[in-house]
Amino acid sequence: MTIAEARGKCKSFLARVPRDVLILGVLLLSSTTSFGLGYLAGLDAGQGGGISPEDSPAATAFSTATTGQIVASKSGTKYYLPSCAGADRISPANKVWFSSAAAASAAGYAPAANCKGL
Repeated sequence: MTIAEARGKCKSFLARVPRDVLILGVLLLSSTTSFGLGYLAGLDAGQGGGISPEDSPAATAFSTATTGQIVASKSGTKYYLPSCAGADRISPANKVWFSSAAAASAAGYAPAANCKGL
């Protein structure tokens, strides 16, 4: 088969396929290829998407229990026990730890109303 014969066969095939189907096929092929290449690039860069042991909830609960007795936010006005839901919403960079509720009160913080045990 020569190049001219192959070209003629391709032209006859493309003449039978509707133009919309060809455009849809090209879009589907290119989007699938780009997704696959992006996925492989992420794997190559070490972004596996898994949870490391340091980020697990058990590790977080352990580290907060040993850091202090009372936690507050730098920009907030309330203090919480580390087990309260409000303490979980504080960004780790904004957490301020106190050894007791009296120390937090002395720093100007008030107990959170929704935190039982304060």
